[in-house]
Amino acid sequence: MYAIIKSGGKQYRVAENDLLTLEKLPDGAGQTVELAEVLMVGGEGGVRVGAPFVEGARVTAEVVEHSRAKKIIVFKKRRRKHYRRRMGHRQYQTVVRITGIVGGVA
Repeated sequence: MYAIIKSGGKQYRVAENDLLTLEKLPDGAGQTVELAEVLMVGGEGGVRVGAPFVEGARVTAEVVEHSRAKKIIVFKKRRRKHYRRRMGHRQYQTVVRITGIVGGVA
């Protein structure tokens, strides 16, 4: 069984025991988080598509760790104007393990 969820403005295809990197969640490591914005659930019995979310479906996950993504460099330049700006950024992220998908296809 698999599901397509929405978290942090992005969509992810998940199955049980998948490790997933999401935008930062407020829950601490070891806690269980419930992702209720399920867009689609699929399996052997067929597919359920929501409008926009599947009624009664939810995905549970366990928070593994909080970390930061690889640094990206933001560089701005205007040619012939002696204008250059360099800045780095590291996004906060949360790694979760999918523990269950509830409300699947009957």
